[in-house]
Amino acid sequence: MKFRDAARVNGFVVLLIWLVLTIALAAVAVAGFIAFGQNQNAAALAGAIIACVVAVLLFLGITGLTVVNPNEAKVVQFFGRYIGSVSDPGFFSVLPLTDRRSISLRVRNFETQKLKVNDADGNPVEIAAVVVYKVVDSFKAAFAVDDYEEYVETQSEAAVRHLATTHPYDAHDDDRTSLRDGAEVAEELTVELRDRTGTAGIEVIEARITHLAYAPEIAQAMLVRQQANQVVAARTRIVEGAVGMVGLALERLTAEGMVELDEERKATMVSNLLVVLCGDRPVQPVVNSGSLYS
Repeated sequence: MKFRDAARVNGFVVLLIWLVLTIALAAVAVAGFIAFGQNQNAAALAGAIIACVVAVLLFLGITGLTVVNPNEAKVVQFFGRYIGSVSDPGFFSVLPLTDRRSISLRVRNFETQKLKVNDADGNPVEIAAVVVYKVVDSFKAAFAVDDYEEYVETQSEAAVRHLATTHPYDAHDDDRTSLRDGAEVAEELTVELRDRTGTAGIEVIEARITHLAYAPEIAQAMLVRQQANQVVAARTRIVEGAVGMVGLALERLTAEGMVELDEERKATMVSNLLVVLCGDRPVQPVVNSGSLYS
């Protein structure tokens, strides 16, 4: 069994016909009872009784009238049997004596709780995500799961936990995707949630991480490590630039023939330039009044 449209007609037409027939039957019933009271006419009494029975049946017929709001679906059941769904907004008449359950088709969002899990490197982290979704199949949303909203919440938390355990908080290698790579992680989480919630007739529009942090017990230690990594990276960049500048200085001095430098003088100049360029404090120049070898 799958989703299908329920048979329906315009509700205003059905209501108008019911009013006209009800008034006509009421008039026939009243006339029949009056005729029976005056002439004891059995045929008039029978006609009045039949008019009353038909009026009762017509009353049962209007129990199929239903209003469908925009971005809403009505799932129609007839004594437990799925008849179909009405997704078009308006006033309709469906099969009488049916149960009609409303399913919202509006876009919804849900934010998971802050979950504490271990990432791919075994570090405890806190993570949370927001999921934007909507119902696209009212039949599955009504009958495939007990409560599709609770189902989305449970599957969202499970997907976020799985995502956190398969990626590190911070990747130190270029070939690994970390939890801090927002676009890639969001796409992966969205795809996984679509696979998980398709059974319930849910379409996940977007899923993104809204909170990501180390657990409090290791946050300070991880902050120190991150600071150390940044210091090492900065020092590496400074050394690379300093070596390039020293090489350029030696090449220019040699090319322009400004001074002849032997290996010892070159080593001394390289040492001095590296101290000036790589030091984290301002240097004070010292003027050498004598010879380098004395």
